[in-house]
Amino acid sequence: MARSTAHISTDPDHRPHAYDPMARPDLFEGVLGRRITAFFIDIAIIFALWLAAVVVLFFAGILTLGLAWLLYGAVFPIVALGYNAWTLSRPVSATVGMRLMNLEMRTWYGERMYALLAAFHALLFYFTATMATPFILLIAPFNSRKRCLHDFLAGTVVINADVTPRP
Repeated sequence: MARSTAHISTDPDHRPHAYDPMARPDLFEGVLGRRITAFFIDIAIIFALWLAAVVVLFFAGILTLGLAWLLYGAVFPIVALGYNAWTLSRPVSATVGMRLMNLEMRTWYGERMYALLAAFHALLFYFTATMATPFILLIAPFNSRKRCLHDFLAGTVVINADVTPRP
């Protein structure tokens, strides 16, 4: 008789998944569709911030005799990663688009996001979206937690904010 050791660990840092879709299906109902809508809201905000940064950089370039214009190529990645790191690391653990769609992002073991993980998650999203678009979304409908490829790689999960168990 084989004994299952799936939940047994000798590692003191071992943490089980905090959000079980079988026990709490309400955490994952409608997440994928609202997450796509939240992405479009967030990308519109990122483009507005990028446009403002480009204008500021233009005038800074005039003042620095063109030296600041060397930063044009880095403006979008800085704005996008900064936006994700800053918004996801706030106490609500959600971007503006996610808040509007009543979603929040957590680590797989239930903790709130922190800035470095949020920036890493965004970096993984942009990298995997560039390499495997639209295949990153094809994983989500076939797993019970509705996680995309970059969620698996970063160890995150997106859940409904209104049914989130509060500590």
